[in-house]
Amino acid sequence: MAKIGYHASHEQFTPSELLKYVQRAERVGFTHALSSDHFHPWGETQGQSGFAWSWLGAAMQATPSLSYRVVCAPGQRYHPTIIAQAAATLAEMFPDRFWITVGSGQALNEHITGEKWPSKGDRNARLKECVDIMRALWAGETVNHDGLVCVEEAKLYTRPATNPLIIGAAVTAKTAEWLGSWADGLITISRPPDKLKQVVDAFRRGGGEGKPMLLKVQLSYDRTDDLARQKAHEQWRNNIFENILMTELQTPAQFDAAGQFVTPEELDQHIRISSNPQQHIEWLQQDIELGFEELLLHNVNREQEQFIDVFGEKVLPAFTQKPLSSVR
Repeated sequence: MAKIGYHASHEQFTPSELLKYVQRAERVGFTHALSSDHFHPWGETQGQSGFAWSWLGAAMQATPSLSYRVVCAPGQRYHPTIIAQAAATLAEMFPDRFWITVGSGQALNEHITGEKWPSKGDRNARLKECVDIMRALWAGETVNHDGLVCVEEAKLYTRPATNPLIIGAAVTAKTAEWLGSWADGLITISRPPDKLKQVVDAFRRGGGEGKPMLLKVQLSYDRTDDLARQKAHEQWRNNIFENILMTELQTPAQFDAAGQFVTPEELDQHIRISSNPQQHIEWLQQDIELGFEELLLHNVNREQEQFIDVFGEKVLPAFTQKPLSSVR
């Protein structure tokens, strides 16, 4: 059976709110959590951008049964030696509960350093360099590297007994095929089944056959379909554009300018909008049939407690044999 996780959206909620939400999610039966790592939100109305790495230490201590993943872009805002050290520390403190997911990033977060924002090809090459550096540090090597990133005489002294997996993030089939050969697994976002299958097939074709596949499921649940669509539009209309736009815009204000032309009805191709828990179950079963073993649910509206409680009662039991505790 697939593992069902809760997405902690640092762009939308304060770290203290998110801590309460993952504790609530743990109590109702979620088994995993995914954390976004942003410097900026996707729009001014989202309004938050807590530091994921600080929050992860607190969250993992507060929810001992949850395993965590974080989406990160080493190479510009973060030097890979620092991410290697941060991930190693969490993996040493919380054995076998933490994986890192890596991507080439968005200008929205990375341009703040004032450095040139590279082309997609250079960003991919830089990401692979970063992954190789991180793995060498986790292996106890002294690393020197002169490339798109530079490292001089770096050695990581605090290392975990088991290294975290490095899961590659892909939105397009082309990127999925490329990372199939070197990543430990795949993470992508939900979309119509035919498009999602293209990404899955490309990842397997590139060398990912048999590796774990994770899916960030973007959904909006509320008491009625109209409410779910309206509240998704308020919070997540800036996040449905093609990847070429998502990676190049630099500020929340620019995303707001693009998002003003998106109608609520246009969200249906990008966000699973439904007030019917059974419909969400059917969508998730389709994901499992494609081969995804972790489904990380992001309710994109602000009604998090309602979402956690309803899905804990009506959705999670369809994917687990464990008895679920009630919300305290």
